[in-house]
Amino acid sequence: MPTPKITTPLEIDKYYHIYNRGNNSGLLFYKEPNYSYFLKRYSDLLSEHVSTYAFCLLPNHFHLLIKPKTQDVSKQFRRMFQSFALSINKQENRSGSLFTKYFRRILIKDDDYLKYLIFYIHFNPEKHQICNDFSKYNNSSYQLLLSDSKTILNREEVFEWFGSRQDFIDFHNFYHEEKKIQKYIID
Repeated sequence: MPTPKITTPLEIDKYYHIYNRGNNSGLLFYKEPNYSYFLKRYSDLLSEHVSTYAFCLLPNHFHLLIKPKTQDVSKQFRRMFQSFALSINKQENRSGSLFTKYFRRILIKDDDYLKYLIFYIHFNPEKHQICNDFSKYNNSSYQLLLSDSKTILNREEVFEWFGSRQDFIDFHNFYHEEKKIQKYIID
């Protein structure tokens, strides 16, 4: 029986946490250039259809925070996943599904959760012990949001949610310290 994480429709002007993983928990990104290729395909196929606020790409899964602008967002995600999978299958001389069958989506209904979700997305590489400091991880939107580089991210809107750029940094630092304390208490 499909769950709401699979069946929730993607409605225009609502915020969603989108995520998926490799089929059978396998890799999605085999080589470093795969990360930038995923973002290029995402930009090419989805930037007209969604506003993007945060992302994190990990070896076997990814997270996005988006707001649909058009009705055909699910179709565009399928196209992007298929395009990326064909490329990886060719690169790795593999066949079959790269992603789990359905991408997950959670409707974000609360502003506080929206801000925490941005931290959660950025913190993911540290959570999964891929790096020691999430703020230095290259395949998430954290550094890109703080840079002056051209981006498809809605940087100004993200900073407005937190109050300012500095408040965005402080929020991440506060929750990062909380996670360290929690880990220390649990360990």
